[in-house]
Amino acid sequence: MIGNKTLPRTSNRKKQRTQDWLIQLIALVCGLIIIIPVLYCLSLSFMRVSEILSRPPKIFPGGLYLGNYETALTKSMIPRFLLNSMIISLICSIVRVLTASLAGFGFAFLDFRGKNLLFYLVLGTMLIPGDVILTSNYFTISQLGLVNTYLGIMLLYFVSANNIFMMRQHFLTVSKTLREAAQIDGCGDLRFYGQILLPISSPVLVTVFISSFISTWNMYLWPLIVANSSNEMRTVQVGLKTLNFAEEASYGGTMAGAMIILIPTLLVFLIFQRRIVGGMSTGSVKG
Repeated sequence: MIGNKTLPRTSNRKKQRTQDWLIQLIALVCGLIIIIPVLYCLSLSFMRVSEILSRPPKIFPGGLYLGNYETALTKSMIPRFLLNSMIISLICSIVRVLTASLAGFGFAFLDFRGKNLLFYLVLGTMLIPGDVILTSNYFTISQLGLVNTYLGIMLLYFVSANNIFMMRQHFLTVSKTLREAAQIDGCGDLRFYGQILLPISSPVLVTVFISSFISTWNMYLWPLIVANSSNEMRTVQVGLKTLNFAEEASYGGTMAGAMIILIPTLLVFLIFQRRIVGGMSTGSVKG
């Protein structure tokens, strides 16, 4: 009897291991498909023009040639584009964290008339494609006199329904007794939100911040429209399309510029990687 019971357990473990290896193999293949073009771009950024245009094409550079990076940094406005994107991404991400956490707190802990209807309306905005309201948004920004300004580019990205939903769902996992105990001690709503709720929600807040930073860093169409007549207000994604190098440096310089643009988001992700994983896996707060 004991031997018959152990056989199914052993077979189940083997099946589970096989499935795990298969999933890891599929994930590895998908990761390679995604990362190979980026690695090839990195390789091209260290090549001279003769190597880039060689036949057959070269995969690896013959040496560590840094002239493309020097060209990208000194003969273009990439430093200015990086500054613009950094300012816009940081401010938008901070404001998004505040608006999402405040709205999530209201939907999770406060009781008021029409709360559910308002929440469903917020979720309904996720179903509206951004391109549909692009023209009306531009006219609004233009009437406010915010064309070719930081505020004009950032204004549409201060609030995100997806982030509000994420924060609300997380706050619902927080034990209600925690708020009741805080109220008994004379703690008001804002004090509970600022001194208790936010510190225990730091993984989710970091996740919202990083996702907002990356999404605003990579936005292209809206900055292209709003900063249409000011080259100094362009972001990195728009500025990369407008790089004008000499013919002999166009390929390598563009690839070097693309690599420079990737550095900030890569650093942010690597620094806060553990926080992101913690924010995705965080569960309920135990009292």
